[in-house]
Amino acid sequence: MITAPRKHILVSIAAIALAVIVACLVATTFGAASERVLSVFFISLIAVVGMGVYSGNSGILSFGHLSFMAIGAYASALLTLPAQLKVATLPKLPDWLATTELGLLPATLVAVLLTSVVALLIGMAIGKLEGSAAVISTLGLLIIVHGIAIGWRDVTRGSQTFFGIPRETSLWVAAAGVVVALIVARLYRDSVSGLRLRAGRENAIAASAVGIRIRRERLVSFVISAALMALSGALIAHFLGAISPKKFYFTDTFLLLAMLIVGGMTTVTGAITGAVAITIVTEILRRFEGGFSLAGLEMPAVFGTTQIGIGLIILFAMFRKPNGLAGLKEWEERVFPDRREPHSQSDMRTITQAVPLKATGMTMQFGGLIAVNDVNLTLKPGEITGLIGPNGSGKTTLMNMLSGVLVPTKGQFFQGKDELSGLTSHQIADHGIARTFQNIRLFDNLSVFQNVLVAALSTRGGENAEGRANAALARMGVERHANADAGTLSYGDQRRVEIARALACEPSLLFLDEPAAGMNREETDSLTETLRRLTRDLGLGILLVDHDLKLINQLCDRIAVLNEGRLIAEGTPKDIQNNPDVIEAYLGPSRQDERNQPEEKQ
Repeated sequence: MITAPRKHILVSIAAIALAVIVACLVATTFGAASERVLSVFFISLIAVVGMGVYSGNSGILSFGHLSFMAIGAYASALLTLPAQLKVATLPKLPDWLATTELGLLPATLVAVLLTSVVALLIGMAIGKLEGSAAVISTLGLLIIVHGIAIGWRDVTRGSQTFFGIPRETSLWVAAAGVVVALIVARLYRDSVSGLRLRAGRENAIAASAVGIRIRRERLVSFVISAALMALSGALIAHFLGAISPKKFYFTDTFLLLAMLIVGGMTTVTGAITGAVAITIVTEILRRFEGGFSLAGLEMPAVFGTTQIGIGLIILFAMFRKPNGLAGLKEWEERVFPDRREPHSQSDMRTITQAVPLKATGMTMQFGGLIAVNDVNLTLKPGEITGLIGPNGSGKTTLMNMLSGVLVPTKGQFFQGKDELSGLTSHQIADHGIARTFQNIRLFDNLSVFQNVLVAALSTRGGENAEGRANAALARMGVERHANADAGTLSYGDQRRVEIARALACEPSLLFLDEPAAGMNREETDSLTETLRRLTRDLGLGILLVDHDLKLINQLCDRIAVLNEGRLIAEGTPKDIQNNPDVIEAYLGPSRQDERNQPEEKQ
C-alpha cells in the first residue's frame, strides 16, 4: 500500500524515467568520455539511494553499506567469470561454482538475492542496537567484510585485483539499473513500512506507543537497501572489469556518504541532488589535483584536493543546510502540495465488550529510589479515572509501566485473562491501550494526517485505516490542519493531534498525560467537553494525569491519589476533596493542622 497521493508517485516515476533517458541521449552526443562519466554517476546514484533507504528513513547513519556493494560485486563477478579463467586463477573454487557461467542479468539477480539474505541475518543483530551503538556497529561491519575479502583468497584473490570480469555494463544498462533503484526507493519511502519507519525516526517512543514495530521496519529497510547496494556493486564490477577490496572501503564510503549528506538523507530528491553536486565538484577538483596554471602562476600538485574539497562541502552543508540541499520534502511534494479536503466524521468503533485493566503490586525502582511502591489500580472502559499527586509522586512512571514504556520491577497487570506485564509498547497498543505524553511527542516532519494515519495503519491490522484517521481528526477538531506539518501547529492544536493519533488506534483505554498543559481556560473547557463525548459516545475509558485539579474534579468519575510512590486515596471527586491524607499530601502537615483549628472569634 502506498500512503502518498497517487499523483505524487506517478509524477515522480515519470520524471525519473524522462530525466534518465534525456541524460543518456545528451551523453551519447558528447562521446565515450561523457558516457563513461554518466555511467559511473548512475551506478553511484544507485548506491546513494540504497544507503538512503536505510539511513534516511531510519535516521541511523550507516558506514557499512559498501559491504553489501562488495558482496554483490564479487558474487556477480564469480558467476559471470569465464569458466576457464576461474579454473586457472581460482583452482580451489567448488566445482559447481567453477563451472557456472551466467549472463549479467541472472548473475545480478543471484547476487542481489544472496546479499539480501546476508543483510537479513546481519540486520537482525544490528536492529537491536540504538543510536551511536548502531552507527558504530555498521562501521564494524565494513571492517569485517573488508577483512574477509582480503583473507578469503581462494574466492576473492585477496588484496590482489580480481580481473577478467566481463565488461557488460553499458550506459543503457546502468540507466536501467538507476531507474529501477530510484523507483524502488521512492515507492518504499511512501509505503506503509516506510511511513512507519519515518515515524520511528521522528520519535521512537511515540511510534512504539501507537503500535509500530520499529525493529521490524528497520530490518525491512536494511534488506531493501542492501539489495540496492548489491545491484550497484554488480554493475560497477561489470563496468570496470576488475575490482579489489579497497574499492569498497573508506574512500568510496566517504564519497557516497558525502552525496547523501549534502543532498539530504531523507528523500530520493536529496540523493539525486547530492550525487549531482558531488560528482560535478569531484570532476572539477580532480583536474586541479595534479597542479594547474593561474594567471601565469604555476600551482603545485596537492594530493587529496578532492577529499579536502568534499569535506569542506560537507561542513558547509551541515552548517547552512543541516537537512541537505533538497530539505525534507520530495520535489513533487513542493510543486504539487497535497490538498486533502476535510472529511465528514465517520463512525468510530464503539467499545462494547472491553474488559477492565487490573494492576496489582505495581512497583518501579530506579537504583535506590522507589518511584512507585506497591500500587493497585483498576481502569474500566466507559469511566474517566483521574491520577493526581504532588510533583514526583510517580504518576507518569505508573502510566509508563501500564503502557509498556517501562517494565515494572514488581507487579502485574491484566486485561481480562491476558497478562500485559512485560509486553512492549507496540504489543500493548495491540491490546487497545493508547496514550499521549507529558511532553508532546508528535512526528514533527510528517503531516498531521500522516501522524494519525500511521497509528491507524499500525493497529487493528490496519483495517479501515484512512477512515479511522479521518474520524479521529474530526473528533478532535483538527481536520482542517490535515495537510500541515505537525511541528508547525500551535501548542494547543499539537495536543489535540496527539490525542487524535491515539484515538486512531481505536483503543478501549486512553492514557492522557497532562493533556491540558499549556492550554488556556477556554481551550481546557473545550478539551473537557471533547473527552466527555468520547466516553459517552464510544464507551472509551480514560486515565487522566493532570495538575489542573479543576479539570480533574469536573471531568473524572473516580480519582486515585499518589504520594511518594504510594496510593494514598481512591474514590469520587467529593471523597478525595475531603480526604485528610490528600489534603496533607498537597498542603503539608502544618497547613492541615491550620484547617482543623476552629476559627478565632473576632
